[in-house]
Amino acid sequence: MKELEAPPDHRAHLPAIEPERQVTDWGRSERVEGFFDKTIYEFLYHYWFRVEVEGIEHVPSTGGALLVSNHSGALPPDASMIAKAIKTEHARPRNLHMTVEHFFKGYPGLSMLVAKLGGVPAHPANVHRLLHDEEELVLVFPEGAKGTEKLYKDRYRLQRFGRGGFVESAMRARAPIVPVALIGAEEAMPIFAHIRPLKKLTGLIYVPVIPAPGYLPAKFRIRFLEPIPTDQWGEEPWNDKGLVQTVAEEVRARIQEELYEMLAERKSVWLG
Repeated sequence: MKELEAPPDHRAHLPAIEPERQVTDWGRSERVEGFFDKTIYEFLYHYWFRVEVEGIEHVPSTGGALLVSNHSGALPPDASMIAKAIKTEHARPRNLHMTVEHFFKGYPGLSMLVAKLGGVPAHPANVHRLLHDEEELVLVFPEGAKGTEKLYKDRYRLQRFGRGGFVESAMRARAPIVPVALIGAEEAMPIFAHIRPLKKLTGLIYVPVIPAPGYLPAKFRIRFLEPIPTDQWGEEPWNDKGLVQTVAEEVRARIQEELYEMLAERKSVWLG
């Protein structure tokens, strides 16, 4: 029997890594992100939202981990504040990659900026590569657009977490899931109603009725909860759809319970 030949190694033909390169394979720009971090994020984090952080030690210092958070606000500031918290409060600051909905493709300028700031299209292959191959931190919002377009009267009531795709991704990568509960964003840019005719006319995702053109100075609290390991269920647990859905519901329930507890402890929307 003829012995099979090994495929040729083409790695030598790949372009060398440029030490001065400031844009990653994902389109993330150190220059653009650094500018936003030192100006807008710094101001919002320390002076406008006055963010308080608990449980930052639950974010792993090394290896891949999937952070799962509640999502809210007409123009949600939660992702940038969570990323800023990890960079500011963690003993070993790390970059955070944020998955974004595919609707950003319809807005070329915005989609380009989101990529430069660490946004990655929400696809299982992208999440797996970041968690498993690159061992990075990834933030997902399972509520998706249902969370951001939620009305103020429904604040802090978590929407469905889909079919548990985020759990499958974490299981395949053998990465822990870190639930995150955040309060303040619902009041920072609340939505009181939607103007449906304008949505159809403009083609926008939604046209909300908001009290002000910018963020209101609500007090933010971010609580990182104890990680849930995903390497405890044997081989290929992602094939068990019942288990995947159960874990997804457990993560949702933990975040919901924590939100209610944080709201009960809060004395003032603006002062905390």
